[in-house]
Amino acid sequence: MYSRLLKLYPHAHESVFLFGPRGTGKTRWIKTHLQNILYLDLLYTETYIDLLANPSRLEKMIPRGFKNWIVIDEVQKIPELLNEVHRLIETYHYKFILTGSSARSLKRKGVNLLAGRALRYTMHPLTFAEIGKDFSLSKALEHGLLPKAVTASDPHHYLESYITTYLREEVLQEGLARSIGEFARFLETASFSQGSVINYAEIAREASIERKTVSNYFDILEDLLISFRLYPFTKRAKRRLIQSPKFYYFDTGVFKTLRPMGVLDSPEEAEGPGLETLFLQHLRAYNDYFRLGYKIYYWRTSNQVEVDCVLYGKKGLLAFEVKRKSNISHSDFSGLKAFMKDYPIAKCYLIYGGNTQEHEGDIDIIPIDKMWELLREIL
Repeated sequence: MYSRLLKLYPHAHESVFLFGPRGTGKTRWIKTHLQNILYLDLLYTETYIDLLANPSRLEKMIPRGFKNWIVIDEVQKIPELLNEVHRLIETYHYKFILTGSSARSLKRKGVNLLAGRALRYTMHPLTFAEIGKDFSLSKALEHGLLPKAVTASDPHHYLESYITTYLREEVLQEGLARSIGEFARFLETASFSQGSVINYAEIAREASIERKTVSNYFDILEDLLISFRLYPFTKRAKRRLIQSPKFYYFDTGVFKTLRPMGVLDSPEEAEGPGLETLFLQHLRAYNDYFRLGYKIYYWRTSNQVEVDCVLYGKKGLLAFEVKRKSNISHSDFSGLKAFMKDYPIAKCYLIYGGNTQEHEGDIDIIPIDKMWELLREIL
């Protein structure tokens, strides 16, 4: 098992929400790092039925005077349970770790989110810093960095089963989509938008789904934590900018499994978005694990000059352009140079598939293989 970067920093009586997509290792991390916990799994039928029928039974499941962590796994299965958790925190000062692989039920029902009495953490797929010498760029681009995809003897079969499980247990059981076939078709169509500005009308046409439904499905993906959207950076904008968000599945393996490849498709068509996704996976993970406080954006002008990723926070302004190719040309710098004209304080980086670390003016050029080692230092 790989040592994870996640660390909890709770105060004396603060509980914790630990969110993250299924398969990122939340439960295993808890059982490995925390001792003498009381563990309640809402995927266990008997526990689920008992608490669903009467959330107040939770109090009777906790020994009197219990001082260690009380873990409720997959808390989104019974959103109403949070009211009881809140009461027990106030009455007995219990400390809870509440894990979830979906925020949709909690948001949709407007339940009590403990009124700020719980810190929020996120578990991400594995990172280079956690895998170390076992990290393989080619494998990461093909199969992603979910722990079981990294260690499985047949990662492709695991990923196919992973997606089927999400469709069956999250989408179908929760009644989130009118038709599971329609939603599966949407998942595949959306994969062609990986790393691109979302065109809802075009996706609706390609998938033969109503535009309003497509917009709702994107919201569902994000609430289920299997995708995220980057919004444009518009601080003191001097140019006309694109306003629509870009779309990403949260893991390269999930993206590649959903993205169909025809006989005429070149590997580069998926590898470019895949590398950008892999890089963003690391940015999001390090930002959360090390509590860096960046907001992550992209930047694109109305005449299609673009920067893949912009980080903005108290530590400064960073801009990254990610290229899969090994040889770069003058045009590859156009987005970063335009961004620097508008934001001279920005530190800019071009990441590419070559071998030489150099610079072009104030732009640092870093080989992708070296970037994994340098990224934490840069941030």
